[in-house]
Amino acid sequence: MQKTIAASAQDWTRFGWDARRSNDDPRSTGITAANVGSLTRQQVHLPGTVDSSPIYLHGVSVHGATHDAFFVTTTYGITLAIDAENGNILWRWTPPHYSDWAGSAQITTATPVADPGRKWIYAASPDGRIQKLSVATGHVAWRRFVTNAPRSEKIAGSLNFDRGHVIATTGGYIGDAPPYQGHVVVVAARNGRVLHVWNSLCSNRHGLLFPTTCPANGSAIWGRAGAVVVPGSGKLLVATGNAAWNGRTNWGDAVLVLSAKARLAGNYTPRNTQQLNVQDIDLGSTSPVYLTSKLIAQGGKDGKIRLLSMRRLRGTRPHKGRELQVVSTPSGTDLFTAPAVWRSGKRIWLIAADGGGTQAWSLRGGRLHSVWRNGNGGTSPVLAGGLLWVYNLGGGLRVYEPASGKLVTTLSSGGGHWNSPIVTDGRVALPEGDANDHATSGVLDIWR
Repeated sequence: MQKTIAASAQDWTRFGWDARRSNDDPRSTGITAANVGSLTRQQVHLPGTVDSSPIYLHGVSVHGATHDAFFVTTTYGITLAIDAENGNILWRWTPPHYSDWAGSAQITTATPVADPGRKWIYAASPDGRIQKLSVATGHVAWRRFVTNAPRSEKIAGSLNFDRGHVIATTGGYIGDAPPYQGHVVVVAARNGRVLHVWNSLCSNRHGLLFPTTCPANGSAIWGRAGAVVVPGSGKLLVATGNAAWNGRTNWGDAVLVLSAKARLAGNYTPRNTQQLNVQDIDLGSTSPVYLTSKLIAQGGKDGKIRLLSMRRLRGTRPHKGRELQVVSTPSGTDLFTAPAVWRSGKRIWLIAADGGGTQAWSLRGGRLHSVWRNGNGGTSPVLAGGLLWVYNLGGGLRVYEPASGKLVTTLSSGGGHWNSPIVTDGRVALPEGDANDHATSGVLDIWR
């Protein structure tokens, strides 16, 4: 007989759970170490691969009835509302001209974001647009370009939402084929008007660039978390990939602090920024990690995580080096995932996974101290209800005790790429599959 899990009504509105992308939901989920083994898996077949994460809204009206619903966007831009109770598709929105890119390398890997009012979600599509979709019907309120070159610029990082604004970032496609630049685009949620743009190359130009009009190329903003919102201030944290860096207008391989109006307020690049660029070792293979009002962390393709002082980043003059600490990623390899920040009592933990390991550090005295590490690789870790969830690219969702790293159980699933789970309201949802397979079908696993 299956154990009954008491669910609590709560939403999961975006990648990383909150606007600062902590990947840490401290509330009860109804799932514990004692009952996680009783979860039953359903495989929901989708018209595409979801190489990102779902979002979830509890008790919303869809077609006149109340539903708990997951929302996902496939790599080719189909956005779906899925009944969390039975896996039925409640509505499906398909971008115009979908057949022009379906099955090709023109994709998106952005997780959608829900409006705080719970009546709208915002989703990306490979035609370079984001759209405002009705939770109730899937109908479109508006569509807006956030790149002028969708065939060479991709919406890879997940969408964020803050103070009535949708925040999108762009980069290039696999292979770094020019022309492209990284952009941060801030859009009014009400009407879709583009309010602010920051360009990582030719940053003295404040409108959305046509890539060929800027002599510099690259500097993608492609971390899984996209733009990170600094709590209380509305400032944005982003990190860029390879390109020229001059500390004035070109910001390749850099961490940037932007004002809420997308103007430069702080910056950092390593002292070996030229080497990173030449060797294609993106500093911005992951987004910045907000630890405290004074400290952030930045991982990279060089197998390092850098602890940085927010104070040292301040201002528009260029800042090179002066890291507070540099530690290795869990297995010393590229970091492509979004680390989690666990706030347990008065302690702050950083938990990261790469292709060959998962590791937890405790932040004490302004430094990261390793607490545990294992050799199990994974995608972006998620903390929910006191458990740590890490998806293995080869298949399987591992569940740990976060303080010790002790394995509680492994839930069976297929393999993937950048997919990560959400855990809320007595349910777990995890997409399977790899965007680079260019499939037009996929699977969403739901455990209840």
